[in-house]
Amino acid sequence: MEALNQFAPFILIFAVMYFFMIRPQMKKQKQEKKFAQELKKGDRVVTKSGLHGKIIELGNDGTCVIETMAGKLKYERSALSLELSQKLNAPVKESKK
Repeated sequence: MEALNQFAPFILIFAVMYFFMIRPQMKKQKQEKKFAQELKKGDRVVTKSGLHGKIIELGNDGTCVIETMAGKLKYERSALSLELSQKLNAPVKESKK
């Protein structure tokens, strides 16, 4: 019983770390992987460095070619952070006065 009381704070610290740090990070990684797999030609995207562009080619090796105002650039799919096509096509909500 005494041994359990000694390890209780460590168990509590691990539980808090799991629910506030580890679990959300795992969930975010899962979402990013799903996002990278669902990319298609024509999607407007933003890279993790903030570059905006449109996907014009998807490679089988985990890369994609993005067309920007500066030209065509080749990126890893994991370097893309946001897909804008759905946000741009979403209806604008009217604010109530």
